[in-house]
Amino acid sequence: MAVQINPSILSADFARLADEAKAVEGADWLHVDVMDNHFVPNLTLGVPVVESLARATDTPLDLHLMIEAPDRWAPQYVEAGASSVTFHVEAAAAPVRLAREIRAKGARASMALKPATPIEPYEDLLPELDMLLIMTVEPGFGGQSFLDIMLPKIRRTRELIAKHGLELWLQVDGGVSESTIERCAEAGADVFVAGSAVYGAQDPAEAVRALREQARSATANASWACDH
Repeated sequence: MAVQINPSILSADFARLADEAKAVEGADWLHVDVMDNHFVPNLTLGVPVVESLARATDTPLDLHLMIEAPDRWAPQYVEAGASSVTFHVEAAAAPVRLAREIRAKGARASMALKPATPIEPYEDLLPELDMLLIMTVEPGFGGQSFLDIMLPKIRRTRELIAKHGLELWLQVDGGVSESTIERCAEAGADVFVAGSAVYGAQDPAEAVRALREQARSATANASWACDH
């Protein structure tokens, strides 16, 4: 399974988003955090900015909706140009219906879990998804420290994916850097959101390449990848 690196524009200069998107053109996706100051205590951007960003870059947009009522708003982000839309299961009223609606509109459907939310109750939902996001920090702010206690949860999720024979991407977001990405890959993640580790580097594009190489090397030696 291919490793993917998704730089998070939460760590970019919001006054220069088009330039910041170009700075990481070698990335697989551009991760865009949408926060409403209700579901999480922070406010970022909305549909108009996503529309503008989609026009400014050829890198597909990976939207992470940290908002209340994603059932209402998620389809609008697909229409705005998102190629993947992630909603939080803690906020969704009807996650299966929402995932199907996102897919029907032509985007990949993804579901996110906060650190305290276990994966096991949602095992039956996995076939409805294209990606599952495990938060490795509490959502709301960039630059937080990676929570090592999430590694067993990543492993359990990878085991469930294998159990059902799914081609489901497993994404991690929060504190992903050169010092943590290998542990995430070894545990079973294959899609990595990196904010400060990319946009805090002198050469963001090189940082993406270096992180991808680290993750590839760790994945090649991981037991889950060898069994896949």
